Amino acid sequence: MLHAQHKPAPAPAIVKATIDKDSILIGQPIQLMLEATVPDNIPFAWPGTDTLPHFEWLEKGKVDTTVRPGQRYYRQYFTITSFDSGSWAIPRLAFLAGTKKVMTDSIRIFVGYTKLDPSKDFHDIKDIIDVPNPWARWIPWIVAGVTLLSLALVLWLIQKRKVIRQLITRAAPRLSPLEEAMKQLDELAKQQLPANGAIKTYYTRLNEIFRVYLFRRLGIHSLAETSEELITQLRDSFVAARQFDSVAETLRMSDFVKFAKYQPGIADTDHHYEVIRTAILALEPPPPNPQTAK
Repeated sequence: MLHAQHKPAPAPAIVKATIDKDSILIGQPIQLMLEATVPDNIPFAWPGTDTLPHFEWLEKGKVDTTVRPGQRYYRQYFTITSFDSGSWAIPRLAFLAGTKKVMTDSIRIFVGYTKLDPSKDFHDIKDIIDVPNPWARWIPWIVAGVTLLSLALVLWLIQKRKVIRQLITRAAPRLSPLEEAMKQLDELAKQQLPANGAIKTYYTRLNEIFRVYLFRRLGIHSLAETSEELITQLRDSFVAARQFDSVAETLRMSDFVKFAKYQPGIADTDHHYEVIRTAILALEPPPPNPQTAK
């Protein structure tokens, strides 16, 4: 195996990226392996691997975790390929250990074509061969049937939309962003998920409640953003810097629980719950001043 290894000074984690070959033909698969060794008391997040420039994902394996005395070991296999000829590099991948980023080294891979053998004859391109289609006579009937079904579906959707609109107009008024968030937080507290061992479900739900509130109250596209992007947008939303730091730490903790399988204690879950609840109340606009209204 050919590999590029990050050699840290004293660092909170040791990470490594490994490939099984550094030269391939176009479309030939490559096996990429990511490894990380982390002290047991440090939260750890896996890097985002949605895209790699000039490479395509063929398969992504699951993250395997091994717990050792005083440390945790992670490993994940990927199968990738490239359809761009040339010399390309798998970029440095960023792991998050605590509050620090730990990077792998980049890995260069050469992607080439199959070599031509001048001793072999070349064959000219053959003409297109017409193949009779036995279904050709049924095409007009199929088109007519699909058209009628489409028309019927459109009419049904129009009628259904009218019915839904009537039901909505008769329904009770929608809760405000604050009322909806507080109601869902109360329901989450009653479920006692951390006490039942459902830490990941608890933090996922807590994160969703906060993001939906931000979308409705501030118009932030919070449901489609990463935690770091959301933290950047919220930097100027809180008067107290300490409250912003608590919210940022809670959002990062949700990632640690979801992606690194970190298990915080019950006291931590209660603290993060209060952080989100207090943050929602702090983001509410102040009530109108009666004297100003006059």
